[in-house]
Amino acid sequence: MNARTPTSDLAGRLIRLHKYLAQCGVASRRHAEKLIAARRVTVNGKTVEKPATFVDPSSDEICVDGRAARPERKIYLLLNKPRGYVTTARDPHGRQTVTDLLRDVGERVFPVGRLDRDVSGLLIMTNDGELAYRLTHPRFHVEKTYRAEVKGVPSRADLRRLERGVKLDEKVTAPARARIVSRDRPNVATVELVVHEGRKNQVKRMLAAVGHEVIMLTRTEMAGLKLGRLAVGQYKKLTRQQVQRLHDAAGNAPE
Repeated sequence: MNARTPTSDLAGRLIRLHKYLAQCGVASRRHAEKLIAARRVTVNGKTVEKPATFVDPSSDEICVDGRAARPERKIYLLLNKPRGYVTTARDPHGRQTVTDLLRDVGERVFPVGRLDRDVSGLLIMTNDGELAYRLTHPRFHVEKTYRAEVKGVPSRADLRRLERGVKLDEKVTAPARARIVSRDRPNVATVELVVHEGRKNQVKRMLAAVGHEVIMLTRTEMAGLKLGRLAVGQYKKLTRQQVQRLHDAAGNAPE
């Protein structure tokens, strides 16, 4: 299939392929781009490799791995992820995934962003790929709150460095908020860190950069949603008001 260019009579119907796949709940928009690049997506029987290809959902047959992609009923879940689970829908190495914790959801869902295998806490699961994209893309500045048990007690100077930003991979992190929550044991403290970026192992690396190795890490809040009394390994459906809060936090920026 040749890439289309919207014209005045088609502009209302055409949509970029990766965005359509996200709307169908196949994956987040970024992961949909990877599926397309991997030649797993066809349009009218022909393999497409460009995520920005325009499609007409009303007339084009769009498939992923041979399965038709159609809009699904939107599902929004909040999971308290335990340690030991990988944040993916399926794992080629046979490890336990966060989707193994879900029962009777009714639609396939995927995690919004990532938590390392040894990190616990708040994880949003959905099939709303457009919202997932906005919640995880750094330009939308969606805040995530972590609590880290660390070796040593950070000084005021350490906290100020975290708040101003530390250099990781030759790039300084965006401004954050940091405070000491408690001094738990001799030479051990719990630090709360609020960030809106999502670099790999960012919180662990930020704390290590100021001299404090992370012993245990939990995400407690994202986009204004909190775990509350939700037990580890349990999940719940979000209310309409909570879903609206996510949309509000993700903003409504143009493409």
